[in-house]
Amino acid sequence: MRRLVLGLDDRLGIAPILQKALRKAFPDNWSFMFGEVALYCFLVLVATGVYLGFFFDASTAPATYRGSDVALHATPMSAAYASVVRLSLDTRAGLLLRQIHHWAALVFIAAIALHMSRVFFTGAFRRPRELNWIVGMTLLVLAMAAGFTGYSLPDDLLSGTGLRIAYSVLLSVPVVGGYLAFLFFGGIFPTAAAIGRLLFAHVFILPALIAGAVAIHLAIVWRQKHTQFRGPGRTEQNVVGSPLWPNYAMKSIGLGLAVAATLAGLGAFFQINPIWLYGPYRAYDVSAPAQPDWYIGWLEGALRLGPSWSIDVANHTIPAPFFAGILLPAAFFGLLYLWPFLERRATRDGEPHQLLDRPSDAPVRTGIGAAVLAFAVVLTLAGSDDVQAGILSIPVQSMVTGYRWLLVVLPIVAGLSAYRIACELRARRSISQPDARVEIVRTEAGGFDERPESIPGGRR
Repeated sequence: MRRLVLGLDDRLGIAPILQKALRKAFPDNWSFMFGEVALYCFLVLVATGVYLGFFFDASTAPATYRGSDVALHATPMSAAYASVVRLSLDTRAGLLLRQIHHWAALVFIAAIALHMSRVFFTGAFRRPRELNWIVGMTLLVLAMAAGFTGYSLPDDLLSGTGLRIAYSVLLSVPVVGGYLAFLFFGGIFPTAAAIGRLLFAHVFILPALIAGAVAIHLAIVWRQKHTQFRGPGRTEQNVVGSPLWPNYAMKSIGLGLAVAATLAGLGAFFQINPIWLYGPYRAYDVSAPAQPDWYIGWLEGALRLGPSWSIDVANHTIPAPFFAGILLPAAFFGLLYLWPFLERRATRDGEPHQLLDRPSDAPVRTGIGAAVLAFAVVLTLAGSDDVQAGILSIPVQSMVTGYRWLLVVLPIVAGLSAYRIACELRARRSISQPDARVEIVRTEAGGFDERPESIPGGRR
C-alpha cells in the first residue's frame, strides 16, 4: 500500500490531499451512527438483490409450480409468484438471502427515519445545512418507494392487495388520476405490465437515485464539516473527534460488519413475508389480515381513518381516498421539507450553526416534533386495527372511532408534554449552572446573541 500511495503521489501529487483527508475529524457520539447503519443496509440490499435477481421471473404469464410445497401444486399462479416460491423453498440459500434482503429494507428505512429525527431534534438542519435536510428527506421518500416496489414484486395475495390499494389511490387524483394509473400500471389493474414496471423501478431507477442522493449527502457533509454537540473544546470553528484514518475508519468498518451480521441473524432465525402461505394474487380475494410493512402502515392507517368524503368540483369527483392517500402525505412531507425555512422565519435566526442543540434547548421544536411522531404512530397502529379488533374482541368500527379520537388527542398531549418537559430541563440546567460563561456576539442582522464562551483547543 505504501508503494501504491507513493507511486500515485509521484504521478498525481495527491499526498497533501490524502494527508488532509485522512486527518479529517469526525465526532464520536453514538447518535451519528444511524446514517452509517442506513448506508451499510443499502450495501447489503444491493448485494443480496443482485443474487435474487438471477432467479426472479418478472412475468404475469400463467405458470405451474412444481416444487417442494405440495399445497401449491396445480394452483393457478403467475410466473413471478412461482419463481419467488421456488427461490424461497427450492433454491440453495434463496430463502436466507431473500429474508436478509427484506430485513435490510426494513432496517434501512428505520435507520433513515431515526437519523432524520436526530437531525430534527438537535437542530442540525439549520443554516448552512438546509440543502442536506432536503437531500435526507428525499432519501427517506426514495427508500419508502424502493421498499414498496420490492415488496410488491412477488405477486402474492398480500402484495397484490397492496398494489390494488395503490392503484385506487392513484385513480382518486382529480383530472389526471386515470392517466397516472395507466402510466404506472399499464392499464386497468391487474395488468401484465405491472410487475415488469415495478421491477425496472426497483432495480434500476430507485437504487440509482438513492446512490446519487447518498453521494450528494456525503459530499455536503465533507464540505461543510460535521456538526457536534456542545462540550469542552468544541466551538463553532472546529470539530472534536477521531481522525478518519485509522480511528474512525476502523470503527466504521466494525459497525458495517456488525450491521451485516445482525441482518444475517434476522434472516436466518426470524421468518418474514412467507408468501407460500398467502397464495397467488387473485382479484376477487383479499388476504386477511392484510398488513403492509411498517413504513407503509401509516398510509394504510390514514386510509382506514380517513373521512368518507366525496366532493364534486367543476364536474370532477374527488373521492375519499384522495384526502387520506394523497393530500395528507403531501402535506406531511411538504411540512417536513419546508421546516428549516419555517423555523428560520419564526425564530428570525439566520446565523450559521455548527454546534447542536439539546432537545431541551428548543422546547417549541421538541413539542412539535413529538406531536408529529405521535400522529404518525397512531396512524401506523390504526393500519392494523382489524388484527387488534380480533385479538381484543372489539368491533372494528369501535376501533376506528377510538383511533380517530386518539389521532386528535394524543399529538396534542404528546406535544404539550414534551414542551413542558423541555422547558423544565432547560430551567433546571440554568439554575444548576448559574456561573456558566457566555459571550455576546453581533449577528449579521445587526442584533446581539448570547453564546457559550469559546474554549480554545480540541482536535481539528
